[in-house]
Amino acid sequence: MSTSITRRRTAAAALGLATVLVLAACSNPDDGGTTEVAATSGGKTKINISPDQNRITTDRVDSIAAEVPEKIRKRGTLELVSSSGSAAPLTFFATDNKTVIGVEPDIASLVADVLGLKPHINSVSWENIFVGLDSAKYDVGFSNITVTEERKEKYDFATYREDNLGFEAKKGSGFKVTGPEDVAGKTVAVGSGTNQEKLLIEWSKENEKAGRKPVNIKYYQNDSDTYLALQSGRIDLYLGPNPTAAYHAATTGKTEVVGTYSGAGATLQGLIAATTKKDSGLVKPLTDALNHVIDNGTYAKVLKRWGLSDEAVTKSEINPPGLPRTNK
Repeated sequence: MSTSITRRRTAAAALGLATVLVLAACSNPDDGGTTEVAATSGGKTKINISPDQNRITTDRVDSIAAEVPEKIRKRGTLELVSSSGSAAPLTFFATDNKTVIGVEPDIASLVADVLGLKPHINSVSWENIFVGLDSAKYDVGFSNITVTEERKEKYDFATYREDNLGFEAKKGSGFKVTGPEDVAGKTVAVGSGTNQEKLLIEWSKENEKAGRKPVNIKYYQNDSDTYLALQSGRIDLYLGPNPTAAYHAATTGKTEVVGTYSGAGATLQGLIAATTKKDSGLVKPLTDALNHVIDNGTYAKVLKRWGLSDEAVTKSEINPPGLPRTNK
């Protein structure tokens, strides 16, 4: 049994997960555009946020490339799709405000290398990721997409990272989130159509059943509006991916992560996966490519580069158990 499977089953109650990025960070324009962030290991990771990424690469593997559907092989490109929202260090724009960078495009590029394809990144709104996958406009989504049982009806998944969520509050708020009761009556922002939203709605229902106040859930069009609302006190908390919450807290010094939670609920470690239309023929080559880069060490180098080594998996899996329809 792989370490990732064991961890998912034995460390299922994911409250109190370690914050991926902590302490302070600073941007250094004189150093080509970098941000230095302290990691949980006690060391520091200097993140390159310039357009000159010099990405980690790997060689094509003919046996895996041969598994790719013929139509895509002939085209020669892997049509990747990710969210256009700025979510450092997952997917965001470099200092030129146009080059897409982050751990997601880096892992996607590694996979494309193994498959012998040129990666082409398409940035769209969150909901249009799935619209584009449904219509086969895009081959695969690399956009911090969580495996869920509902999504598995329409999509195939090749896992590549652990999924941990973070509750972010204004620094010095005094809030601590360890369960549904801690958000009862609170005003919490969350992204529409995300697994974070699903979890928050179920926590709100759980509070009402227990005689507590429901959560006042708010939605904003972009992160800048969300953080403005957080600083002004119009919302108490923001629930999003833990890496982005921790990165934002570290780089601004204005917020803090006050609680973490598994993206798959209280009984399962959430997993992030490359997402492709069900039965597209891509999930096996994607999984094989991911396992190849895990084995050859380039995957670990990418995670380390972005300060996300704590979210590594030891094996990519096809369609493992995901966020249940009801989290109990």
